[in-house]
This record gives sequence, C-alpha cells and structure tokens, in this order.
Amino acid sequence: MNDARKKVIIVDDNLSNLNMGRNMLKDNYEVYPAPSAEKLFEILEKVTPNLILLDIEMPEMNGYDVIKKLKSSESFKDIPVIFLTSKTDEESEIMGFDLGAVDYVSKPFSAPRLLKRIENHLLMVEQKKDLSDYADNLEEKVKVKTREVFNLQNAVISTVADLVEFRDKLTGGHVARTQEYLRALIEELISKNLYVEEVKKWDMDFFLPSAQLHDVGKIAISDLILNKPAKLDEDEIVIMKTHVEVGVDAIKKIMKNTVEHAFLNHALLIAGNHHEKWDGTGYPYALKGMDIPLEGRLMAIADVYDALISVRPYKKAFTHEEACKIINEGAGSHFDPALVEIFNGIKDRFEKAAREIGQ
Repeated sequence: MNDARKKVIIVDDNLSNLNMGRNMLKDNYEVYPAPSAEKLFEILEKVTPNLILLDIEMPEMNGYDVIKKLKSSESFKDIPVIFLTSKTDEESEIMGFDLGAVDYVSKPFSAPRLLKRIENHLLMVEQKKDLSDYADNLEEKVKVKTREVFNLQNAVISTVADLVEFRDKLTGGHVARTQEYLRALIEELISKNLYVEEVKKWDMDFFLPSAQLHDVGKIAISDLILNKPAKLDEDEIVIMKTHVEVGVDAIKKIMKNTVEHAFLNHALLIAGNHHEKWDGTGYPYALKGMDIPLEGRLMAIADVYDALISVRPYKKAFTHEEACKIINEGAGSHFDPALVEIFNGIKDRFEKAAREIGQ
C-alpha cells in the first residue's frame, strides 16, 4: 500500500468504544474519532477519509441513516463504510450491505481482526483504483492506436486516389470535389430525416474517405483511352466501363487480405454502383430503383454534377445552373428522385465546393 498514512474516521456514541477503537488504530492510521453522526459530517467538511468505521445503534441518526446520507452524496459515496455493531442477526447484516456497507465488525472487536479488516478493504480500494487507472490508460492507448490505424488507412486511400487522378489528367480535383458534394448530401439527408435509418448505421469517418476510391478501377485503363483528347468511340466506351468491375475486384482483393477492412465496405458499394441508374439502364449490373445501394445513388449525383461542370475534350463546361437543370431532368430516370430533391436544397454548396477546389 501507499506509504502515506491512511485516514480513518471512527463513529460511535459510546466513548469507551470510541477510545478503544482509536487506540487500536492510531499506530497504523490517522484516526478521527466522532461521537455522533453530526460530528462525522463536521469532520467530513475538512477531511476526506479512506474509510469510515460506523456504529449502527446511535441516537438521533443511526448508522443506517448515516450511510444513506453518505451514499447520496457525490463527495462521500465512494468512501468505504464498515459497520461496527453488536447485532448478529442476518437481516441486519443484509440491510447494511444493501445500503452500501463493505463489511461488518462485531462488538466487542479485537485489535488484530479490526486491523486486518481495515487493511484488506483499503487494499481492495487501491487495487480497484489501480485497475481503473490501468483501464483508463489502456483505453487511451487503444484510442491512439485506433487513430493511427485510421490515419494510415486514409493515407493509403488518399494515395491510391491521387495515383488514379494523376493518370487521368482530365479530371483534376474531381476526387476532392465529389467528397465535398457527398458531405453536403449526407448532412442534408440527416437534416431532412431521409434514409436516416440507413445513414445512421454508417461510420462517417470511413464513408467520405472511402468515396475517394470510386474510380480506382481507372488505374487499369490505357492512357490512350483515359486521356484521349476527343470523344471515345463505342469500343473505347466499353473498355472505359470496365473500370467499375476492375475497381470492385481490386477492393475485394484488399479486403480478402486484411483483417480490418470495415473502412472499405463503403468504397466497395460506391465504386461498384455509382454508374447505375434509377430506371435500370446503368452499368455494370443494371440495378433499378432501391436495389441500387444508397452509397451508389448518392455518388451518381456527385459524379455527374462534377462531370457536367468540368471541361472535357469533347465538351465545354456546363454552368452550375445548366448542370442543376440536367440533374433535375434525370430525376426518376438516372437519379433517385428523393435525392434530387435533397440536391436542390443544397445545390449552392455544390457550386461553392466546385469554385473553391477548382480544376
């Protein structure tokens, strides 16, 4: 135990018992005798003891009433209380334990037994505190390690996304912008209580970073197609469309070879479904309506908006207003109509993100 002397308050209206108890304890502890409950609470205003020895049968306020008051106080509720009593019936002991006492010592008490009981309970208090401190430290270490792993995962995702975007010279800033579009859509979904049961299951720390991998499959597309300074022909379009399945396969391989891959669950759904259309004419699975995962339906709006406002060799950049008009025209065919309504509520945030992040 700690070398510092522990503080013990002994409460007994019998002065003979009080002096006897004080003499038994004074060599081992800093003892504060209290002849009444009133005196106990006066001492507690100045001293926080490590343990209280409490007589049960006292006038005015008995031991049961005292412990009730102690346990109802935020300041005193954690102080261990050992009852001192001449009662030996089981009912009295159970009542004391129910009220929060840690032990009973019968009167008349012997010095060795009393000292051992006190020593054991103070040791348990210290061990409990040490265990609590250890648990707190361990929890903090786990939090730090979790944050390190999370940062590493995000760094890997971001690096891979940067590699893809570096190869696709026509879509600079696309990844960063679509992340901001998704953030705006999700916040508005929650605000409008739409699809909230599904969204609240998502870990948003994972969702937005995972969106960076929506076009990861483009890393396997030839530079001749990826950066063609003209509109793709039909054969090239077919090849370009394979980036979805290539991306899904790549993410699945990573998940297969890692234990912690929850951060990729959203990436898999976003990458695999952001080219699906509400009416079932999208690719690669021709999913329709609510069969398209919400992650894919959200990214569809973010991805198309960004493509519309961006310059391509085969088209000029549409204005924000023109892009909004096209997205609204696609409600119920290309896009989830409920999500188009959500988009309309925060379309100015899309314009702001596009302007601030730039090409």
